[in-house]
Amino acid sequence: MATDAGNPIPRFPAGFLWGVSTSAHQIEGGADEREPSVWDAFTATPGRVKDGSTADVACDHVHRHREDVALLAGLGVNAYRFSVSWPRVRSGKGLDFYDRLVDDLCAAGVRPVPTLFHWDLPADLDWLERDTAEHFAEYVSLVAGRLGDRVTKWITLNEPAEHTLLGHALGVHAPGKRLLFDALPVAHHQLLAHGLAVRALRAAGATDIGVANSHGPTWAASREAADVEAAEFYDLLLNRLFADPLLLGRYPDGIGELMPGDVEADLKVIAEPLDWYGINYYAPTRVGAPQGAEIEFGGVTMPAELPFSVREIEGRPVTDFGWPVVPEGLTELLTTFRDRYGDRLPPVVITENGCSYPGVDDQDRIAYLDGHVRALHRAVEAGVDVRGYFVWSLLDNFEWAEGYARRFGLVHVDFGTLERTPKASYHWYRELLRGQAPTA
Repeated sequence: MATDAGNPIPRFPAGFLWGVSTSAHQIEGGADEREPSVWDAFTATPGRVKDGSTADVACDHVHRHREDVALLAGLGVNAYRFSVSWPRVRSGKGLDFYDRLVDDLCAAGVRPVPTLFHWDLPADLDWLERDTAEHFAEYVSLVAGRLGDRVTKWITLNEPAEHTLLGHALGVHAPGKRLLFDALPVAHHQLLAHGLAVRALRAAGATDIGVANSHGPTWAASREAADVEAAEFYDLLLNRLFADPLLLGRYPDGIGELMPGDVEADLKVIAEPLDWYGINYYAPTRVGAPQGAEIEFGGVTMPAELPFSVREIEGRPVTDFGWPVVPEGLTELLTTFRDRYGDRLPPVVITENGCSYPGVDDQDRIAYLDGHVRALHRAVEAGVDVRGYFVWSLLDNFEWAEGYARRFGLVHVDFGTLERTPKASYHWYRELLRGQAPTA
């Protein structure tokens, strides 16, 4: 069993979900077998992706999914979070692929947990337009009608905060728009799409529905009033702007009036009850007052005109992405959410947690995951109702604007030959899961 200084990782409650996560655009390939997405246009523009690559082939999962299901079975996970490509479904034959994938997962004893939107918006749609939310609900109904006899656990959206911030406010992800605070309608329309999707799934008989939001603690750079105020604003944008409407049925003070349409009516849709709440956790963020200059942080250039600045968290190891490794931030985040939302917070699932490191003998990844699983258990001991944990990711993949330079996988992928090689962390996770298995 996995250990830390000789101590086994504590056991989690019976029925706990242990899984891994991926997303369609990052692993599937088969670009000629689907409609184009906003990411195809983005990656075709020189300078958008750091290594100039595209996801046209990626891991070629769409043609090698049985090999990847075998890796899942060998790993011993009881759940697999993947995403359904909206552009692939619109091609007319895409649901045939997901039919086969779901069948093979079920045959392997792995629970399919599809995410219905993970950033690969069809190229002819735009989240600035309200109609996109309606189109999303129609697509969700189609997918649920085809897969709902075998899929019982659903995720509507993945990380609408990052899709809004990186894709529409800062322009470093697709569709590459740099709107700053004029991107707020994108956030609202994604949240509305979520609510409409929940209604569509309920109409199809679904009873286990969640969302995957990215969250992390926000730490003020100092106790100075300007730093505290900047940190509170950052926390509002990245945490409360997306959690409050879903869990409380309202926007934080001052935000609702900035959103388009009949916001009060929309909030009734957005706040459709959830069966569980998904959290993607990577690291806390240290935030201070604006410094009057652009700041490079985590591969993203933060404009000088923002009313905050992101600062380095000193004294911590960092991943090769430059992200600080702070396992206790996960415990802090979960207990903060419990205290902030009380009985409005449904059971929680960690839908992503992982790190980028090179190599197959990835001891740094093992240390990272070991620390975060222990931090998660401390949150359970503190009374947070946590029902599952998914590692990001099964495979090395196309890491958005970073191309293929960052490797988050438990399985190494040679992007020349597409050969898969389980890393040391794959074997570590397998042993952890064996130790968590029910005993006779």
